[in-house]
Amino acid sequence: MCYSCLIAGQDDPESEDEVYEVVDLTEYARRHQWWSRVFGNNSGPIAEKYSVATQLMMGGVTGWCAGYVFQRVGKIAATAIGGGFLLLQIANHSGYVQVDWKKVEKDVNKAKKHLKKKANKAAPEINTFIEEVKATDFIKRNIVLSSGFVGGFFLGLAS
Repeated sequence: MCYSCLIAGQDDPESEDEVYEVVDLTEYARRHQWWSRVFGNNSGPIAEKYSVATQLMMGGVTGWCAGYVFQRVGKIAATAIGGGFLLLQIANHSGYVQVDWKKVEKDVNKAKKHLKKKANKAAPEINTFIEEVKATDFIKRNIVLSSGFVGGFFLGLAS
């Protein structure tokens, strides 16, 4: 008895009683991708043009570049703000500058209240902007590219 006959459940290799359908797995994989089941059938233009490896590479490289720039700019900004505050404290301690801390506290509280009022008024505008941009639709359509970007961004921050 042959091996293919055992799989087909036939005792006689010459018997043609059962007909089997041949499934092309590459075509099936193109039509039924895992992200289509998760995020819908609109897999987007990037997913149709490039392979998964290419999308991950493109997303990873752009994400790494963005993360690296974000890290460098963040360090420079933190250094500038911290250095300015340090110089102000040294000048205050040395007697070059007298800071009225009660007035500073009063102005900060006033600014806080003003920002809260503006934030409550701006919230509908921000929601409208987010709906217009439809960033979530882009991410859903290009899930492989987006996940590569996020991973690359974190690697860029860490380097």
